[in-house]
Order: sequence, then C-alpha cells, then structure tokens
Amino acid sequence: MEKNYYLGFDAGTQSVKVAVYDGQMNCVAMDTAKTTLSYPQPGWVEMDIDEYYRLIKQCMRSCSYQMRQKHLSVKSVRAIMGDGIICGIAGIDAAGNPVTPYVNYLDSRTADDVERLKAQGLRIWAEETGNAEPSVMFPAMFARWFLKHVPAFAAKGVKFVHNCPYVLLHLAGLGGNDAFIDWGTLSGWGLGYHVMQKEWSPRQLEILGIDAAYLPRIVKPWDIIGSLCEKDAEETGFPAGIPICAGAGDTMESMMGSGILEAGRGVDVAGTCAMFCVSTDGIIPALSVPGSGLIFNSGTLENTYFYWGFVRTGGLALRWFKDSVCRKQSDEYYGTLDELARRHPAGCDGAFFIPYLTGGNGDYPDVRGVFSGLTLDSDQGAMWRCVLEGIGYNYLEITERYRNAGIDLSQLTVTEGGSRDALWNQIKADMLATEVVTLEVAGGAVPTNCLVAAYSQGDVTDLKEALQTNFIVKDTFSPQQSVTDYYQQQYGRRKKLLEALQESGI
Repeated sequence: MEKNYYLGFDAGTQSVKVAVYDGQMNCVAMDTAKTTLSYPQPGWVEMDIDEYYRLIKQCMRSCSYQMRQKHLSVKSVRAIMGDGIICGIAGIDAAGNPVTPYVNYLDSRTADDVERLKAQGLRIWAEETGNAEPSVMFPAMFARWFLKHVPAFAAKGVKFVHNCPYVLLHLAGLGGNDAFIDWGTLSGWGLGYHVMQKEWSPRQLEILGIDAAYLPRIVKPWDIIGSLCEKDAEETGFPAGIPICAGAGDTMESMMGSGILEAGRGVDVAGTCAMFCVSTDGIIPALSVPGSGLIFNSGTLENTYFYWGFVRTGGLALRWFKDSVCRKQSDEYYGTLDELARRHPAGCDGAFFIPYLTGGNGDYPDVRGVFSGLTLDSDQGAMWRCVLEGIGYNYLEITERYRNAGIDLSQLTVTEGGSRDALWNQIKADMLATEVVTLEVAGGAVPTNCLVAAYSQGDVTDLKEALQTNFIVKDTFSPQQSVTDYYQQQYGRRKKLLEALQESGI
C-alpha cells in the first residue's frame, strides 16, 4: 500500500527549503535554494517577493524528481503547507503581482516614523497587541511607508501580503483580492490587530492610517485555501489538485516543532534573525512595556502565545563573516571556523564583537558593527569566537528581562540551522547559565508544516500529541559555572563599551 506524503516549505531570509515527509515524519525528498538581498540605501534591505515563488517551485521540481527516482508516487502527496517570515510584507495588485519591493525585519527605513508614533505614548498598542510601542521591524510600519512612498501601490495595489501567503496564493492560481493571512502570522504585523480576538483592530488601523481594504482575510493555518493549479503542477512535477493549506509564521512553526506547547518554555530559533522566545498564557504586563525590546505574538495553535527578543543580524552576521571577511562560500567552512575558535579561551582575552551590522537598537540606536580589543594574536578563530559571543551577549540581555519577569529559563531548546553548531550551543549554555538542548529533528518549521498538512486532511487527529511524539532530544549542553562567571564580568565591560560607542555616535 502506497504511503501518504506531505510537502512543506520554509521561505526564510537567506534561503528557501522544500521537503516531502511521509506519515512517520521521515524526509523522503528535500532541496534548498539561496535568496537574494539588496541594499539600495544605508539601513534599507529589499528582496523580490516573486523570487520566493520561483525558488519554491524550483525546489518542488527537485523534490518530485527525487521521489520518482526512489519510485515513490507523487500522486500520494496529500497536502502542501508552508511557512514564512512574520515581519515582512509586499504590496500586490489585483493579479497578485508585486507592485512594491518585499521589505522585512532587517530594514530600518521607517525609523523616523517609528519615533513619531512612539512619541504619542499610546496605550492601545500594549493593550490590544501586547507590543507596547512601534518597531522598525513591524509590517504595519512598512505598509505606512508603501502608502506614502510607492505611487505604484497607490495606483494599482489591492493587498499587503507576507512571503509565504504570496507563494501559496500563486501555487493555487489565485488573485490579489484572494489574499489571506493565518492568525499567527497576523500577529507578525506588530500593530493593527487584536491579538486575543485574532482580528484586525479598527481603532489601531485608524491611528495607523491603513485602510482595512488593503489587509488580507484572516484564516486558520490548516484551512484549505485552494489546490495546486495546472500551470504550477506542470512546472513542479506534482499533480494538479493537491490541497494547499493557508500556511504559518516561521517562528510559530519552529516553536511548535520544538515541543513548546505550554507556557514557561524557551526556544532559540537560531536563524538569520536570532530569535529568543518564551511561551506564555497571554500578555504579561511586566514584559509589554516601552523599552523592553520584546515582541509578543500568538502561536499557530489556538490559545498559544509567546514573547521573543531578537538580534536582527544574528545568523546573518555569521554568514557575513564567512562570506565577506573569510571569503569562503561553502557552508562547510563554519566547521573550520569552529575548530579555529576552540583554540581561544572564552571571552577571547577581552576582545568583543558588536553585531549591529544593520543598525543598533534599544538603548544604542546609533551603534554599528564593531570589533574591539583585537591584538596581533587575533586570527580568524578569535574573531569568529567574538562573533558568536557578541550575539550571545544580546541573548543575555533578553534573558535578564525574562527572569526579572519571573520566567524560569532552566532549559533552552535550540532549533533551525544554528542548532547544528556544538561550540555555539555550549557558548549559549555558559552565557545564559541554562541547559541547552537540541533535537533529533532540527529542521524546525518544515517537518512541523508537514504535520499540520497531515492534520488538515484528517490523517493526524491530535496535532499536539503528534508534535510531542516527534520531540526527541539529541544533545544536551550544560553550563560551566566558572565560564558563566567570567562571561558575567565581560558582560559588564561590554555595556560600558556600548555606552561609549553610543555617546561617540560610532
């Protein structure tokens, strides 16, 4: 008897990933492709949302070919489910084609607008969204910018969409007015919605100056929005008519895939934007305050919520160092860098790296990327350790906020690409004074997408139970007290360095 299969994809910042899993969550086909980021002005980061659609189809075709090579029936793929970036949007026309660039969380063009909105001191943001103030990361701010600065959207635009719904919309052969957003990715807007009611907020939209007609309809992640169209079936090698789920946010899927289904658990989504999440029962007033630097979202599952702090260029800083400083394109070089870094002690003899490569944040908005304290003994390995530790100190800032709010962080689950780096995981354990665990299935979002696809077809009846079955710990990293104490000392020195850099405007 032929098995059932499910196709999932992740539309990330640096790459896309497509995979096919069977009902026992064994991966039977997989392919990836790198995306393109452009930097038209300082602080601006743009992408072509249509590139996501093209790359997903390219990887789907590779997966259908792999299945045929293994004599697996592509006709047994039961559903398609994807995830994408929660803080990023583009504007589309009635045909579903982009009329703006795709702008995401790496971009800072809305900084002045954010400050103007912050100055109003409105309480409605925290009350309805859990986010106490606007941020340059929020799609709500990008929408305001598009409405003011992109004449093509004013002339032809009909909807704002995230990158995953854009891909799914086109795979199903739908138009711009059919645009949708799932209730978790909805909270990626940051502003403009009521997080507990899972609906757009008329009061907030009026303040933001965003016409509700431009906003996609809200659906559940497992809702079926259409089926694979004839054109894309021919192009990808999968049969037309495969049901397509509404999709989800990448962070939400990574949280679920890490077994975080109840309050009080922590997850490090170690991707391009390093995201440090803790699950809660709802809004915690002590964390939903101006200046916290935290963002509040709803999860894929109903009645699940979480806060997350972030290092916008966390994973991107690692890629930058490998590609631009070491001038090595192969990802295998990360292993070489780890070997070199192990030759240097924790703290790198007082050297630091400040990872603000796309601009500062929080108390240090004017600070940029900096290496400090290097000596003639500082080779590639020392600098690489500085990069890892530099991101780790940002994690430590976030950890302090969580613990001050009474959240226990005795264990942290690491998922996505960064989970494969043992040195990086040990640094986090030592810095945060917590046990770090990785999972047997470290793909995070994609296998979780396939479980949701199975749930959409009734092949999985209890999604929580299925998720917990697949939650298997692979490696555990315990903190070393002497190293933790040393990092705490360095953390104080780093704060003084940041204060000096902010004061000097460097």
